Amino acid sequence: MKGKLQIGVVGVGEMGRRHAENLRRLVPQARLVAVADADPSRAKKVAAELEVDNFYGSVEELVQHKDLACVVIATPDKFHAQAIRTAAGAGKDILSEKPLALDLQDAQSALDAVAKAGVRLQIGFMRRYDPGYAAAMKRIEAGEIGDPVVFKSIGRDKDAPPLAAYQSRINGMLLYNSTIHDFDLARWLMRDEVSEVHTFATTAIRPEVAQYGDVVASVVNLKFQHGAIGNLESYVQSVYGYDVRTEIVGSKGSILVGRLQKDSATVLTGAGGGRTLADHFLSTFADAYLAEMLDFVDNLVHDRPLRVPGEVGMKALQIAVAAENSYKQAKPCQVVASHSEGS
Repeated sequence: MKGKLQIGVVGVGEMGRRHAENLRRLVPQARLVAVADADPSRAKKVAAELEVDNFYGSVEELVQHKDLACVVIATPDKFHAQAIRTAAGAGKDILSEKPLALDLQDAQSALDAVAKAGVRLQIGFMRRYDPGYAAAMKRIEAGEIGDPVVFKSIGRDKDAPPLAAYQSRINGMLLYNSTIHDFDLARWLMRDEVSEVHTFATTAIRPEVAQYGDVVASVVNLKFQHGAIGNLESYVQSVYGYDVRTEIVGSKGSILVGRLQKDSATVLTGAGGGRTLADHFLSTFADAYLAEMLDFVDNLVHDRPLRVPGEVGMKALQIAVAAENSYKQAKPCQVVASHSEGS
């Protein structure tokens, strides 16, 4: 491919804006040529601030931009699959934020559109690019902890979403919007597929979110196909900071990613106890988001396979759907696989 890869970003809220900023300033092989947002005034503002000439009010308009080669999708969760279909139909390669979709049928439709168009799709599981997680994977592959036996992960957001975020119903529930990162890490780091889940969840501290089909905290127990087990905790208002930690326990040892200060008793509160933690996911995973985009663009430019293809998004979504079913049915549920495969 000659010249820089011309890319547009659709959805320029906080995450999409970060992608746009990285593309504009820190990805030498790419050229940010346009942004789009359902709020045209926001698209116009971001375009002006990043000195980009073109802004649009929809992905349909964006994909018509001359010489555009690729689309980065950072819209609310509900619109990911449709945006993928639109971009694929226009012959554009795609990086879409997770989740792939909010149900399996919509997800499969998106993957079918990508296959039919012969374009490439990557899902934004940026934690795979985080230095800590990447280092852990290398050491697991090197056999340093032996055979993985237990997977444990914690994901806690500092600030609760405003009630309007639930009322809009345009983002997936906690299991799709947040825990899906842990579902992906679980199968990736354990090098195994999740076969069964059992979900416990609560709205105890904010009962009003129940009417919108969501929860404020969840614990999902996992069974893997080859006998390993796991446990994932997600929480939307830890107050003290943005807290992400993971441990993989093996037959010869353990690997931990993320840490707290080393004390005999550590208290974390909103009154300064969590000062060693970041306040936001964009701070914690700043390096990961950039590394993800650099790798995505480099692979497109050199016509290499993408590291996190769409099928990986389907695998994580299958676990999320089973986890939601388990919560609603109050019993363990099997993870139902489709014909899509991926690592």
